[in-house]
Amino acid sequence: MKLKLLTLAMLCGSAALLTGCSDNDNEVPIKPPVKEQQTDDDKQPVDDKQPTDDDKQPTDDDKPTDDDKPTDDDKPTDDDKQPDEPVIAEGTLLELRIMETTDLHANLMNFNYFSNKADDKVGLVKTATLIRQAREAVKNSVLVDNGDLIQGSPLGDYMAKVKGLEEGDVHPIYEAMNTLDYDVANIGNHEFNFGLEFLDEAIDDAKFPYISANVFKDDGDDDPSNDVPLFTPYLIKEKQVIDKNGDTQTLKIGYIGFVPPQIMQWDKANLEGQVIAKDIVDMANHYVPKMKEEGADIIIAIPHSGLETAEKKPLAENASYYLSKVDGIDAIMFGHAHANFPGSRYAGLEEHGVDNEKGTINGVAAVMPGFWGNNLGIIDMTLEYGADGWQVKDSQSTLQPISITNPDRTVTSLAVNDAQVENASMTAHEETKTWVNEPFAKIADEVNSYFALVNDDPSIQIVTDAQLWYTQTIVKGTELDGLPVLSAGAPFRAGRGGPDDFTAVDKGDIAYRNVADLYIYPNVLKVLKLNGAEVKQWLEMSAGQFNQIMPNSEDAQVLVNTDFPSYNFDVLDGVSYQIDVTEPARYDTKGNKVSDGNRIKALTYQGELVTDEQVFLVATNNYRASGGGNFPGISGEKIVVDSPNENRQVVADYIALQSNKNPETGMDPSADGNWSFAPVEGANVVFYSSPSDKAAAFSARFAHITPLNKTTDDGFAIYQIDLTQSAD
Repeated sequence: MKLKLLTLAMLCGSAALLTGCSDNDNEVPIKPPVKEQQTDDDKQPVDDKQPTDDDKQPTDDDKPTDDDKPTDDDKPTDDDKQPDEPVIAEGTLLELRIMETTDLHANLMNFNYFSNKADDKVGLVKTATLIRQAREAVKNSVLVDNGDLIQGSPLGDYMAKVKGLEEGDVHPIYEAMNTLDYDVANIGNHEFNFGLEFLDEAIDDAKFPYISANVFKDDGDDDPSNDVPLFTPYLIKEKQVIDKNGDTQTLKIGYIGFVPPQIMQWDKANLEGQVIAKDIVDMANHYVPKMKEEGADIIIAIPHSGLETAEKKPLAENASYYLSKVDGIDAIMFGHAHANFPGSRYAGLEEHGVDNEKGTINGVAAVMPGFWGNNLGIIDMTLEYGADGWQVKDSQSTLQPISITNPDRTVTSLAVNDAQVENASMTAHEETKTWVNEPFAKIADEVNSYFALVNDDPSIQIVTDAQLWYTQTIVKGTELDGLPVLSAGAPFRAGRGGPDDFTAVDKGDIAYRNVADLYIYPNVLKVLKLNGAEVKQWLEMSAGQFNQIMPNSEDAQVLVNTDFPSYNFDVLDGVSYQIDVTEPARYDTKGNKVSDGNRIKALTYQGELVTDEQVFLVATNNYRASGGGNFPGISGEKIVVDSPNENRQVVADYIALQSNKNPETGMDPSADGNWSFAPVEGANVVFYSSPSDKAAAFSARFAHITPLNKTTDDGFAIYQIDLTQSAD
């Protein structure tokens, strides 16, 4: 495959808007299931047919055809056993270490492409050293990866959008991972961001097999009984292990993987009509008994899915908790949530069967090792052989970090760079560094997201202005021409990845790394047609970003709800409004109505109050337009402009256009102040932001924001905000 690619505004200026800048590589015919890449330990090739009750897993030497599938009569009986087959004594103990990486997001090197400097808090190059050490320390170990590999850093973008992959090319991620002897890998939701064809080409050189049990080919017949999996749903691999007596045993380890069904919303443009996604737990209940029937001694689930203990809903995104109740699953190596388990985020869940010290969920061993390679997840499991075969006797889950952050914010690395991973990554790393630093425009003032959660902010304004400009251009001369246009943008980098995870772009020359800093996802622009009532509920959902504040209270109250992801805090430009945080939030983080709160006040368009019946076009991205974030009333049925252009490309085009109009100083990135907080009297309100000197200096621009020169235990700087004043 050879992708036709663009480098940003430099290769696709505003003149391309009406003709289409992109070749739209997302629209590709579905390819056959990705072939399993076998290691020496593999005993089972990919079978792209959904297993039936009669199916057995074939061996390397016996790959079945449709005419010679094994039947029940072919299964071995006791009489078929080899006479020298060893007998395992009851009570025999065996120790197994299970290691996991997850959510690497194309962070191979210990490097931040946005700041253009080394960063020892990230990178597989560091995690690899811990993997080798952890493996060397025990007799028996396996290693799994849990997806979200090929997207998320400029290196991932460079490979997908600029350099591309031809048949026979090896993606640098797999060049690096192939040095680490992974046993199996699971598909994450971001694997689909660049389309199925690129995914197929990327992973076909992995020297380890891929699994995913809940994604199927879309055959269009509405008959689930004949659905064919897109990937191998599960594997059972024989592992030669040493028991506590020093004897060699053969352990049959089953692996089964899952991805959030929401991929059908988040990547609708890439997947609709080609695949379908099913409920994670339903597929676990379908396949796990088959795995036990086929001889799996233990079963390791690898869900790219977080942990929630609320009552399960169909097609749940975060289903790891519910998997712990599926009989037969012995370990859960989970991810997706960019969090640590065991960890403080999951404290206080004992009543739900979550042991945050031991690392178990309803007694099932579990681990989630953060993101970007910042931790290696480990489950140390003791197995005991008995009448029912190998059973889990005990387990302990731990996280091994690649670094620690000191009280003074300096970072101490806990792992040297792994030479093999570094060598495998270096060419792509250097090419990415060159690409991301090529200037193509100028901006007249610095842009950052230090206060994007509490102020109308330039980092969002640039995005919303670009989307507004693009939408107004492409609807000219259509039946949508003349409708008022709004634009939605959110702060993607506002501390979710830690106290250093903020956008910061200096004034002057701007390069691709700066655009990727402003808009970190490869989303595609979509336009919805909504009425005023739906616009207001959109903003009510966004206002869940804030905790309820009590007026006239001397106690310090934290303004920002850290459980609400910042990428769901949409600012709508084109209208003006206030947010009254003394009211309760109307919706929770999942879009469920939890109160009659009415936080959005004085919602106006061009000076007039917005009416419920008023019609608007709203520019956003494919994630939000397809229902991502669970915003009330927002769904793909309301899309009226299905643009082929990425939001990030639109932002780059807009910056270049505005910069060319002012070649001396560049584009003015100032925010227009279209939203603010409704005044709150007598409240002591604080929020957390970057501990950097730049952030403190930037706060001097705002009379209502004051640094307190204190930090949280997590290293965030504490600021006070005066809600009796408006942002200037």
